Amino acid sequence: MPALIFDCDGVLIDTEQGGHLRAFNEMWREFGVPWQWSPAQYAAKLKISGGKERLRSLRHDVDFRTVWDVPTSPSAWEQTVAAWHRRKTEIFLDIVRSGGVTPRPGVRRLAEEAAKAGWSLAIASASAQRSVQAVLKHVMGNELACRFTVLSGESVAAKKPAPDVYELAARAIDAKPSDCVVVEDSRNGLVAALAAGMTCVVTPTELSRSEDFSGAALVITCLGEPAAEQGSVLANPHGVPVADHVDLGHLRQLLQTAQMYRTALHPLPHSNRPPTDTSRRAPSAVRTTDS
Repeated sequence: MPALIFDCDGVLIDTEQGGHLRAFNEMWREFGVPWQWSPAQYAAKLKISGGKERLRSLRHDVDFRTVWDVPTSPSAWEQTVAAWHRRKTEIFLDIVRSGGVTPRPGVRRLAEEAAKAGWSLAIASASAQRSVQAVLKHVMGNELACRFTVLSGESVAAKKPAPDVYELAARAIDAKPSDCVVVEDSRNGLVAALAAGMTCVVTPTELSRSEDFSGAALVITCLGEPAAEQGSVLANPHGVPVADHVDLGHLRQLLQTAQMYRTALHPLPHSNRPPTDTSRRAPSAVRTTDS
């Protein structure tokens, strides 16, 4: 049975500026740290998967070190990062629960279609488990949220662009990677999904729109709502007939096209040995996390 796997931040909800960036900046104000990330600075930090990892990177940030005395002891710095991230997560959860961020168009509709058709559902995110669960319930509602298997940044050692969280998701829902469609919003997520042997649809945010999405099966501004906010196709390399929204039929076609592509690259020998998922090579990426 096919599976639909969503990233969380930027895919279920456009949390990066109104959610996470706001929470980071409010946290620093509370701690009396004379530092704020601008949208441009935060967009650069999004190349690092995981909130703690982004905070850890400040240890080597020249601009940050001019306004804050970074502890020389690694353990003291790690304690500082943990305290900052804990408070930032609490602020972010308050923002989500208060309705301060809006679900992206089409995600709940598509999840409902997949659930009714018997598809497996999962979340594979680099964020903290509590944050992912809060966003999932806010977007999907309690009943539909219970249909999802949730894998967070705490579930794996290596975060995206490493494929670990997607490989773990496939095992958790007992699905073949070649039967999984991933919805992502970033290059790191795309690279991770392709490295895991999955088909990937990208719905970029304002912060990620300039990234390279080569290898995506479809790039569209959002999944779209037929009677409300509609999507605009940015790249459609396989020519699947998508207009202003993505539905389950489109996902089925994308899976079929991906399978045909793999078979064309590696045709079955006379022994009828099935093709391996390693035929889908992910674009190159530099691992930027220190997990």
